[in-house]
Amino acid sequence: MFAKQKACVQAHKKNVKAGVAHSNEQKSFLALSQFVLSAAQLRSPPVLRHSKIPCYEVEILDAQSRKQICVVDKVHPLSTLLDIKHRVHQACPEWYPSRIGLRQERITSIEGPFLRDTISIQDVAVSSIVTLYFTDLGQQVSWTTVFLSEYSGPLLIYLLFYVRVSGIYDTEESYETFRHPVVHLSCFCHCLHYLRYLLETLFVHKFSAGHTPLKNMIKGCAFYWGFTSCFAYYINHPRYTPPSFGNRQVTLALVAFLIGSWVSFTIMTQTLPVGVFASLMIIQMAQWAKRKHRIYQRKSNHAVYRKSAIIPFLL
Repeated sequence: MFAKQKACVQAHKKNVKAGVAHSNEQKSFLALSQFVLSAAQLRSPPVLRHSKIPCYEVEILDAQSRKQICVVDKVHPLSTLLDIKHRVHQACPEWYPSRIGLRQERITSIEGPFLRDTISIQDVAVSSIVTLYFTDLGQQVSWTTVFLSEYSGPLLIYLLFYVRVSGIYDTEESYETFRHPVVHLSCFCHCLHYLRYLLETLFVHKFSAGHTPLKNMIKGCAFYWGFTSCFAYYINHPRYTPPSFGNRQVTLALVAFLIGSWVSFTIMTQTLPVGVFASLMIIQMAQWAKRKHRIYQRKSNHAVYRKSAIIPFLL
């Protein structure tokens, strides 16, 4: 009997120990779970802020009459002026984006700088209502079209005079087969010059301004095409006389052709129209170079001030 009671007591003690162990395991698990949950909440969840982005209202006024053309509403702050021009074009289809010039101030003249298309509306905004003045820039063409027109014309015109198309020269004189070698060399140099310009326009040059007024292309084409017709007529004329110093002058001019194209072409052909054309080109190039040099001086560091626009120490 005592043995049975002793066995019961030992079994009870085992059950108590097992229960205590199980209870300790539960407490440990609960403590570990609470620690994991508390660790996950160490970083507070981000606060969602629903901030409303302010929009602008852009009023477009005519620079001449101050008459309201249209109002562009709900404009995002990061919208560019090119986006505004597209919105204006949607409201007024007759004004396509490249024809629209926008300024912050009322200036009636078409000359002078306009706001760039890349400027965002928040950069010019003083309040929620932005007023911009509209100027009609006239019919516009891309710079690529301008240069392709200016350079392809002289190339074709010169070849027409070189092959002596009927009606340009006297019929009997045109049939003469002999030509001085400088005539063929001049045609080669002239065509090579404009072919290089055409290839650079298509594959090399990147234009900062996308468009220009149509009248600029007309003036450029008249200048290039007109002078090409003038000196091509004389160089390819059946009565053309070669340079005074013969082959020596032609050879030196051919070598110099790689450095100063039109100056050397003038010496090579010894023709007055080519010299006038070269002089006008030098004046025009000098004006463009000085204008771009001033822009570089404004945008770049002081090292640019020690450099020249075209010719060192002179220009």
